[in-house]
Amino acid sequence: MDNIYFLMIIALAVLAIADLVVGVSNDAVNFLNSAIGSKAISFRTIMIVASLGIAFGAIFSSGMMEVARKGIFNPGEFYFNEIMFIFMAVMITDILLLDFFNTLGMPTSTTVSIVFELLGAAVAMALIKIGADGGNFSDVVDYINTSKATEIIFGILLSVIVAFSIGALVQWISRLLLSFHFEKKENWVGALFGGVALAAITYFILMKGIKGTAFASESFDVIGGVTISEFLENQWFAIAGANFVIWSFLSFVLMNFAKINIYKLIIGVGTFALALAFAGNDLVNFIGVPIAAWQSYEAWAASGAVATDFSMEILAEKVPTPTLLLFAAGIIMVVTLWFSSKARAVVKTSIDLSSQEATKERFQPNFLSRGLVRSAIAIAQTTSALMPKSMQERIENRFEKPQTPLSRNRVNELPAFDMVRAAVNLMVAGILISIATSYKLPLSTTYVTFMVAMGTSLADRAWGAESAVYRVAGVLNVIGGWFGTAIIAFLAAGLILALISFGQGAAIAVLLFVAILLLARSYISHKKKSKEIKAEDTLNKAESSSIQGVIEESANNIANVLKRTNKIYTNSINGLATHDLNLLKKNKKQGSKLSNEIDDLRDNIFYFIKNLDDNSVGASNFYITVLGHLTDIAQSLEYIGKVSLKHVNNNHKKLKYNQIKELKQIDEKLDEVLNLTQTAFDERSFEKVGVVVSKKQELFDLVSEKIQTQVARTRTEESSPKNTTLYFSLLLETKDLMTSTMNLLEQYYNEHDSSVIPATLTGESEDE
Repeated sequence: MDNIYFLMIIALAVLAIADLVVGVSNDAVNFLNSAIGSKAISFRTIMIVASLGIAFGAIFSSGMMEVARKGIFNPGEFYFNEIMFIFMAVMITDILLLDFFNTLGMPTSTTVSIVFELLGAAVAMALIKIGADGGNFSDVVDYINTSKATEIIFGILLSVIVAFSIGALVQWISRLLLSFHFEKKENWVGALFGGVALAAITYFILMKGIKGTAFASESFDVIGGVTISEFLENQWFAIAGANFVIWSFLSFVLMNFAKINIYKLIIGVGTFALALAFAGNDLVNFIGVPIAAWQSYEAWAASGAVATDFSMEILAEKVPTPTLLLFAAGIIMVVTLWFSSKARAVVKTSIDLSSQEATKERFQPNFLSRGLVRSAIAIAQTTSALMPKSMQERIENRFEKPQTPLSRNRVNELPAFDMVRAAVNLMVAGILISIATSYKLPLSTTYVTFMVAMGTSLADRAWGAESAVYRVAGVLNVIGGWFGTAIIAFLAAGLILALISFGQGAAIAVLLFVAILLLARSYISHKKKSKEIKAEDTLNKAESSSIQGVIEESANNIANVLKRTNKIYTNSINGLATHDLNLLKKNKKQGSKLSNEIDDLRDNIFYFIKNLDDNSVGASNFYITVLGHLTDIAQSLEYIGKVSLKHVNNNHKKLKYNQIKELKQIDEKLDEVLNLTQTAFDERSFEKVGVVVSKKQELFDLVSEKIQTQVARTRTEESSPKNTTLYFSLLLETKDLMTSTMNLLEQYYNEHDSSVIPATLTGESEDE
């Protein structure tokens, strides 16, 4: 039986490595989003700076491991076997929970997840003990460090509100002083800003770096005989003031003589500081539990006592963590940072929500986001009415954005926000986390960095009339996920603890196997989704500046749409014929995917028209009309897929043999036409399109004939209203699908001119 605990230690070590990987993937957003979003420095440089910060932070994190041992529960109330069960339940829950959020691309707090997992597992273990001893369930408070748990919950609520508010206020003031034309300001203005920002970040590094080291508790005569930790807390004003003077002078020198962009320096140093803080403090979230388990195992093995009788009071003592383990954990975190695609997905969510430019909005508005936006608009209008007009004009001038010409490589080449906002994000996050540390308040770095970024976005007017409801909905979704993390972590850890407590070794083996399966499934699913995004059959945006250029450039898109149209329509008919629910579900997803891709093309119309020459208006009319026909095709396919799935999913009667036969006849004819058209577009033989267009009436006559046949059938022999409704719906929507397809083909056939050389945005032009 004793061997089971050694095997659990091995399992916990493996889980710790896995937790480091999924944890870094989630928390990378904390220190990468500002630097990546501003594009102030190259991605490679950002990663190198962040890697150095993580490496230093991991080594400095020795003093932060206490939360896993005694921060949430009272270890003296539990025996060794119970502690091991708690730790195992926590690690299994943590990995699955964080990986779930990573897959969604949603940033969450590793601090909150580990704390509430420890709390949930400890409460469950305490309830099991009380139940077995016949005690009073109210005694559970004796097992839990209730004051610490209350502090953490308070810290969660406070950090969300304060970080957002302070971020918005500091960004608004910074923009008033610097405007969007900050690079044209006098050097002394940039030097003062650099002094404030770098002083704040330096103090943050001292608080979150040095305080985590072993010698932070040592005292020195040169600082009045107090410890380094106490000196940093008590003399913060003097330290910050000295830092401000030194950094302001250095910033001025660097800007005037070395011609260094001080904003880039702030972003680089700030990224290092937040990466250091992440590794120095959040490392406990990933390896604190396994290390505590190993130290518990060592104490128990040395005692020679029975596992069920050995009290874990030893965990209440302060035990240093081996530096070698911290270094190994740092290496794993750095490697994960460079290679994790999920980390980049989480970062993208944060950057998209704070982008100054138009992006594809991921979140759909809801009644709450609409209400908040309306309220904000009303407050802004009231404030403007009370403010003198001259003051309004001066403020508007400070927030006037420079007119950046759209790149030919498209708007996604532009930074999401400028360097002033990136610097404010890093500076404010550093200040808030430093203050919380000095007052020993529990704070989630994820919550602070994300909410500061959202606050600065609001103050910088990145959330305009066209994006506000989507961005606010996104923020609400992320915040909802945070509070969901706490609840899910608490309940899931408690449930898994109960299973382990009653099932012991067998339950642990099954749970580990299930965890491996779920992680593997998540990895495969994420990889598959990433491949789908990069797939060749996705539609490409037009960049040509003439009709012939658009025809040539969009030919692949049309061939692609026609191929997928043929497949989606055929699968709908086949799914109905065989009542294949799985086929129809997958087919409906394919229809939605095609529709979304066409919507993306429509969203690009603004930038397409902006890039046109004054004499190329015809190309825009052609392109807009083409997108209209493609939208009609996608809508028809979506409707056909939806009604087919609904009919089978509701277990309605199968269509009659003759109805299926007639639908297959239409499908075969449509297949012939679409294949011929696809070949014409693939080969750029637009003359062949005329052959297809000549078959237009033949197709319509075939569908009309089937409609008349069904009318006669309904009057004489049809007995199922559902079948009749479905059949007519399919025929009428098929007719609409054919109409849209033929209109599209006629447009290409009529506009194509093989004698004209297509013009694109690369510089060629044509005579029209």
